[in-house]
Parts: sequence; structure tokens; C-alpha cells
Amino acid sequence: TFQHSNALETMSSSSDKKSGILMHPFQTGNRLECVAGGVVVGVALGVAFMKWKNCSKCQQVTSAAAEQTQNFSKSSSKKKYTPTVKFLDNVPSDIAVSQSVTPLPISAIADIAGIQSNELFPVGDDKAKVSLDIRKRLSGNKDGHYIVVAGINPTTAGEGKSTTTIGVCQALGAVLNKKVITCIRQPSQGPTFGVKGGAAGGGYSQVVPMETFNLHLTGDIHAITAANNLLAAAIDTRIYHESTQSDEALFRRLVTDKGGFCPVMITRLKKLGITHTTDPSKLTSEEKRLFARLDIDPSTITWNRVLDTCDRFLRVVKIGEGPEELNSPKGEPRRTPASRDARFDITVASEIMAVLALTTDLQDLRDRLGRMVIGRSKSGMVVTADDLGCGGALAVLMKDAIQPTLMQTVEQTPVLVHAGPFANIAHGNSSIVADQIALKLVGEDGYCVTEAGFGADIGMEKFFNIKCRYSDCAPECAVIVATVRALKMHGGASANLKDKVYKEENLDILAKGVCNMQHHVRSAKKFGVKVVVAVNKFVTDTDAEINMVKQAALEAGADSAVVANHWAKGGAGAAELGQAVVKLCDEFRAEKRQFNFLYPLTISIKDKIAAVCNSYGAATVEYTDEANEQIASYTASGYDNLPVCMAKTQFSLSTDASKKGVPTGFTIKVREVRASVGAGFLVCICGDIKMVPGLPTRPGFYDVDLDFKNDKIVGLF
Repeated sequence: TFQHSNALETMSSSSDKKSGILMHPFQTGNRLECVAGGVVVGVALGVAFMKWKNCSKCQQVTSAAAEQTQNFSKSSSKKKYTPTVKFLDNVPSDIAVSQSVTPLPISAIADIAGIQSNELFPVGDDKAKVSLDIRKRLSGNKDGHYIVVAGINPTTAGEGKSTTTIGVCQALGAVLNKKVITCIRQPSQGPTFGVKGGAAGGGYSQVVPMETFNLHLTGDIHAITAANNLLAAAIDTRIYHESTQSDEALFRRLVTDKGGFCPVMITRLKKLGITHTTDPSKLTSEEKRLFARLDIDPSTITWNRVLDTCDRFLRVVKIGEGPEELNSPKGEPRRTPASRDARFDITVASEIMAVLALTTDLQDLRDRLGRMVIGRSKSGMVVTADDLGCGGALAVLMKDAIQPTLMQTVEQTPVLVHAGPFANIAHGNSSIVADQIALKLVGEDGYCVTEAGFGADIGMEKFFNIKCRYSDCAPECAVIVATVRALKMHGGASANLKDKVYKEENLDILAKGVCNMQHHVRSAKKFGVKVVVAVNKFVTDTDAEINMVKQAALEAGADSAVVANHWAKGGAGAAELGQAVVKLCDEFRAEKRQFNFLYPLTISIKDKIAAVCNSYGAATVEYTDEANEQIASYTASGYDNLPVCMAKTQFSLSTDASKKGVPTGFTIKVREVRASVGAGFLVCICGDIKMVPGLPTRPGFYDVDLDFKNDKIVGLF
């Protein structure tokens, strides 16, 4: 920041004890501090303007800062993007590209995006939390164009969907000079250290610093892990204490000894229909029993513990095996031991992650967390987080995580990073609040580009049918990312991506595989949006292969099909894609098109599941006895009006990862249904999908280390 002002550069690195001046801007959160005392009255571009007491030099510095910032703002209005990246013909590793870039101070990115100083909370120099109040300030603004980037069913290596998302935004902003903000998910540590790697994009189209992005970022995923496991502990603790205490003792320890009902307990009283009093002494013995004894049926518990690591050995565990959980204080075996079979999920599959992604404000977050269902009582009543007294504590753990994180791309376009649910085992989209903020910031003629996880059959479908229902934001255009490599695999090529078929032209195999892309194009068109296919170019692709994919896309009904080389050339490599997006968004509005959902919420749970499975091409749907029982219970509880979230493999349209292309006549088996009532959908777990991925023989963490000589992280892709 201070390179824009010689005066500030001099003052910021000096200490003038006579005048009482001591300034360390970068060590104190981009604040200028003066020992003479003063108060901050505003921040712009990382320079804190201060109204000092008894310090003429500070007043001079303040004037210099104001003048230099005005000059910078004037110049930035003409050319906002001045990237420092140097494009090389031989593209280095992702981390090498990231470390070659000098990011702008995050306050400068905020200025580009239109975020005011009081709406920005820096976390170091390269990222910042963003206030949800931006939406209130800009409530009179019309929303910008809304674009979702999806893909075909991928290979295990991924097809560059995140890279394409970043690339088209760099094209829109840095090349086409459009107002644009990217909204993407925070990556999980699991695949980062496993097989697939991170989600920052790649090559010259990525979020920087990629090390920051792919690791802890601002701690949102850790907050979710803590909140999820607090609730899990509360469940088993409650079962344990209820098994050892009388109704009277339980009520006394919960309520009387603590001075009465706390606010979260009032919620449970209302649920039970106990509204005549909030005085504990006036409840009948039966009312006290109903209040204090949740009587959770362990066999119905759907709330699992989580961790943000691929650890297959925690998929099924036995808990409560300690001597105090198995035996009474006298050493005798308990009549009702606390031991039970339990499971772990990966953190991004937690309902709390989905709640974060689908909430609209802090009060809504608190309400959603409180109504999360963890199981049922032995009488069939649903048990919620608020029943366990946990909802408020969960909200406290999540209160900072609700704010999106601002970062930047290689070419200095703004990025909002928020939430990170997987698309195969969750709903697979970044947060509603990030999209709402971006749509207001870019304004009517700007562009908010977001990404839906994995193939369009799961990520895009959930974006449309779940996220857009709750956000009330209507998308105009879908980008379907395809690669020659993946389409060859769908045409019958070897699963070994090092096979020579992927390095040589093979139009016969490719012709057999383009049907997978065509299926996704037709699926997207059903929602009423414009569709462009982006052929993400690999160095081994031939012109004939690329042209075949483009032609097949148009034959399937795509409104446009273009090749994109953003991995190697950044925004310039995706300029044609950016132009196609601009054109199609304009056409969507000019034609006054309407966005459509795949199914109405009024139909039954099984009819909704059938509608989604039919979109895959399934012939029938089967249910286990457990799934049938769960569906009946959720219907009786009034949850049949929720959308469905299918958890299945990302590698095939079916639930069998080995079935490539467009399989037909297959059956989808729903083995379990979980009610994510707080998030607002029902999770249907299909086939053999795992809620915690495993690690391969050679995980990615082998290559990750510290370079002490250069003070850098190495090996992170």
C-alpha cells in the first residue's frame, strides 16, 4: 500500500521519538499508530486515516495519505487490474505460479469490488472477512448476471472446473473490463492431502495465495468441526445421564439447580405444548418428565462425528467403551451401557456446513442450527439440537464463519470464498450470502460467477433445486466444462490416465464418449438457462478432437461451445468464453426467459427422488427397509415438503462408478435417508457412496513440506 506514497513510505518505516510518532502499518492490521494518541476515522486501500491529537506531523501524513489514495482511486477507475504475473510457455506447478505473484493488499481488492472499509475485516494482508451488511447498503441495486459453472462426469483427476471458473472471471474482469466477482467453495483438507488436490484452480487461473486458500484459510471448516462434534458429544452425554438418573434428579440438575429455564429450554417447552408457565415449580411431574427425558433411540441417530481428513478407519467405530461408560461408580456393569456403534463423516458433509452455505443471516443461522434433527425418541418424536440445549452454543461457534472471505485471482479479480460442501455427499455449492453480496456489488451490468461441484448431474442439479430455491436468485447461464480426456474415458478408454490413448488423437473413442457431455447439456436446458460448453484445453488435445466436442455440444442444444486455454494463458485464454457468457446473459434478459425447477416441493419425497433419478436416466428406484422407514417418519413429521439431495458417485450418471458414458436401464438403490432439517433438505444416500473418503497408497501429503531456506511451502500441487 505504502509504495503509492513516498511520504507514507518514509514515515511508516521510521520512529520519530521527538514528535511521538511510531508507525508499524503491516504489523498492526494495516493501521497507522501514533503514540501521541488518536482514533481511526476510516480506512481505504489499507491506509488508516486518523484524527490525531497534538501531533502536526501525523496530520501532514494524513493529508498525504488522502491525496495519494485519491490519485490511486482515479487511476484504478481507468485500469483496475495491473497483474504482476509473468506468463511462461512452460507453465510451472500451481504453487510455483502462485508464489511468483505479488498479490495486491486485500484492501485494494476490496476497493475494486466496491466494499467499504467498515465492511472489511482483514485477516493478514491477503484475505479478509466481509460483512453481510453490504446487502443492506446496496439493497436498492439491481442484481448482476448470475452464472453457474458445472461439468461433465469427471475422471479421478478432475477436469478443471475450478480452473475454468477462475479463468472466465479473469477474462471478464482483466480482459473484457467487466465488473465481476467469483464465488467459490473453501476446499477440504481431505482431498488436499489425498488424491484430487485443492480447489484454487490451476496454472494461470487460480486464487492466490493458493497455500492460504487450500489450507486453514480463516478457520471456517475448523469451526464447523468443533460445532458438529459438540453436538455429537451432547447426544451421547444425554443418553448416558438419562440412563443413570431418575426423572426428578434429571430435571433438578438441568433446571432447578441452575436457577430455572434458560432461553433454549423455553423453545423445548413450547414444542411440548407447555405454555401455561415458565416457572419450574409449577410444572406437573409428568411435564417435568417430558421436558427432562429426551429418551433418544440410539438406533435412529443420524448425527455423526466429523473430521476434515480422509480416514477410512473411522467410517464405523464403537464408542463409549471406557470403564466409566460401561460400568457404574461401584464397578458393576451398567444396565444401559453408553456404548454404541457410531460413524464419522468428513466435515464438509456435516449438516452444519450445509446450514452455513444456505443461511441468509445470523438469526437465520441460529434458527437453522437449533432445528437440526439428530434422531428420534423411542416414542417417535424427532429430537433437535435445541432439544439438547445446544443450538445457541453452535451459533456462537459459527458466528464469525458466516462472513465470506475475500481473496483475489492471479489477475487481481475479486473472489469470495465461503462454505465447502462436497457435491457427491452434500449439496456441493458455495454460500448464498456470498452470491447475494456479489450480485449487489457488481450491479445490474456485472457478473457473479459461482461453481457447482463435480458433474452437472449432482452439483448443478442441487444448485438449481436447492440453493436457488432458498436464495431466490435466478441464474441466467450455465457453463458446462468438458475435456477431451474425460470424454475419451466415457467412450471406453482405459481408466489409467497415463495410457497413450489420452496423449494421441483418437476420434473413434471420443465420438463414443461425447454423449456424456450431451446429456448434461440437455439436463441444463430443462431449467430454462442459456448453456455454453467450455472445452478445457489440454496440451495433448488436437484441433480435430476439440472441434468434434464443440460440434457435439451444439447438436445437443448448447447455445454456444468454445475452447478455453486459461490454464496456460490466464484470462486471455478464456476471452472467447467470457464473450460467450456476456452474449448469452444479454440474450436471456432480452428474451425474458424464466428459470425453472425440476420438481415442485408439494409432491411426495419418493416422487422428488424419482424426478432426480429420471434426470440421470435411471429406470427404477429401490429403497432399503431402513430408507422406507425413515421416509415414512419424515413424512409424518411434516418434512415431506423439503427438496432432496442425492448422495452418489460423481464418476457416473448412475450409482456405479464403472458405468461410463450414458448408461440406461439402471436401478438406483437408496440405502438411507437423513433429514437435514436445519439445512432444509433430505439427504438420500445411494449405492456404495462413502461419507469419508479414503487415502490412496501414495497420498499427496508425501510431497508437502517446508522450504526453510526460502521460507515457503513446497509440494502443494
